[in-house]
Amino acid sequence: MNDPRDRWPFCGRAEELETVRAAVRGVRRGIVVAGEAGTGRSRLAAEAVADLAHVRVSGTRGGASLRFGAFAHLLPGSAADSLSRAVQVLHRVRVLVIDDAHLLDDASAALVHHLAAHGGAHLLVTVRADEPAPEAVAELWRRYLLPRLDLTPLSVPRTGELLAHVLGAHVEELTVRRFHRVCGGDLRLLRELVAATREASALDRAHGVWRWRGEVPVTATLRDLVSAEIGEVDDAEREALELVAFAEPLEAGAAAAPVLERLEARGLVVIDDDLRVRLAHPLFGAALRAGVGRLRARRLAGTARPPRDVARALSAQVAELTARGYAGDLTGLVPGAGERLTEDDAGWEQPGMAEFCARRAWLARLRGEVRDAVAWSGEGTRRAPGHHACSAELARAAAHIGDLRTAEEALGRCGDDASARAWVLAARGDLDGALRCALAAAGSVRRDGADDLFALHDVARLGAPELVTKRLDRLAETMSGDLAAVLAEHAAALAARDGAALDKAARRLADLGLLLHAAEAAGHAANAHRNGRAAAASLAHASALARACQGARTPVLTGLATPRLTPRQRQITALAAAGLTNREIAQRLGLSIRTVGNQLCRAYQRLGSSDRSSLGRLIGLA
Repeated sequence: MNDPRDRWPFCGRAEELETVRAAVRGVRRGIVVAGEAGTGRSRLAAEAVADLAHVRVSGTRGGASLRFGAFAHLLPGSAADSLSRAVQVLHRVRVLVIDDAHLLDDASAALVHHLAAHGGAHLLVTVRADEPAPEAVAELWRRYLLPRLDLTPLSVPRTGELLAHVLGAHVEELTVRRFHRVCGGDLRLLRELVAATREASALDRAHGVWRWRGEVPVTATLRDLVSAEIGEVDDAEREALELVAFAEPLEAGAAAAPVLERLEARGLVVIDDDLRVRLAHPLFGAALRAGVGRLRARRLAGTARPPRDVARALSAQVAELTARGYAGDLTGLVPGAGERLTEDDAGWEQPGMAEFCARRAWLARLRGEVRDAVAWSGEGTRRAPGHHACSAELARAAAHIGDLRTAEEALGRCGDDASARAWVLAARGDLDGALRCALAAAGSVRRDGADDLFALHDVARLGAPELVTKRLDRLAETMSGDLAAVLAEHAAALAARDGAALDKAARRLADLGLLLHAAEAAGHAANAHRNGRAAAASLAHASALARACQGARTPVLTGLATPRLTPRQRQITALAAAGLTNREIAQRLGLSIRTVGNQLCRAYQRLGSSDRSSLGRLIGLA
């Protein structure tokens, strides 16, 4: 197994990197980069000067008691006797990097201050934002000698970007958010935790998507990092911390008040308005629990709060997700019982878990998070292999990303689900068959006798909006929320080939959070506009929306990305991108192998490539 620490990339700080590079190359004297532990100050500094001749010094706790301790390797002999001689020795330096300047001795700090005020060098100074710095260093930004750039912890999207670089494939949103929550944006912790989950086989890849399940694995390195953050505690404080670790949230009265006050003052616990105590960092609990013996763990676990009614919580969450989906309220989803059970790989005995996974996958697909939809529906089929809704969602989502093998396997498990079959046929390039299945799905009724909003809209998406506009209009009059009205407007505008109305529908769908549907509407607008400038603007909007849809390749988006291909060439390249051989494509489409090969050659010429492995990227709008 490759250790991901061996290929940890620099990413997620592009704007900050440009700011720092400009400061050490331009007319300014330099910059101060501040941030808490794990924000990547040192790595950012190293990247900023990677192609520049520079000199580097580092502050250390051991060197803080030595005069010019950080500069000892640059100041031979008598040069370390006075500030003026030190300045003379360094006069030729053009770029000076001072890492961890908050740990400099007073003489070194004074030297840095002098160089910033009077020297000719560009200075790149890094400091811990949560630790005091020597007065001479602090004056660098207080007296505006150097600008200060404060690094915030890595955000959730940037964490996802970094994890995808490290692991080489998409990482499901639940896992990204879990890594972010547990590590708090701390890159040191993130790096070690990724390695720990790989080593413990808790992080695995299913259907091309990385996911993390089970407990937080605690390695010796992680325990050391957490211990350093906690610091020295006495026996009473450790007992209280361990109690919170096992019983979180702990009622404040369950532990001695003076002890909790000390822990709160040190930032090790937080106490809410209801006087319930929680650990200040998610990794504290995992590390503390891992360091406790079995008997002690059993005693402390006995103080935990009674478990919630998980079945009721899951049922309520499924109802909420369903209501939000049909109302078009898809922004700001708050994780609940289902997400927590999924993370912990628990709740297998709960019959509602598979239904929750199906609904969560459905919402992810509506939001354009098609690979996350694959992950959620795959989680449901892992727990309940024969669950119809999960298998149908997996078939739809896998078809949306061009993974035909997964889609067809899932379709085989869910039986004759017309909606799922429609999207699998669309992924194969059989748009006529897809439309027939979509019409069959739209012709069926729900138990309450009402039309299904999304089944009707699928008919419009697959090319026959005029057949469902009246039924969508009727639904828009009776359903709550804005979504039904917007989908009806989209279908009507598509039937009328009204580019301006399609642009409006795209914007409204994006506002509701249906990014994939919005991308398709913008693509429809690009095809409908007669004015070239308006068409180009709609195409740019479609492309921007598609980039947020995790590689979705629906017929509309694929058609926009490959306007120079004929429908048959588009059909064959889609199957080739899905991994089918020429023989398999020929058998599926009833063509000769030679015809398939010839069509692929012509498609390669029009796409400007002959690399079969790159077809997925070439036919994707993003």
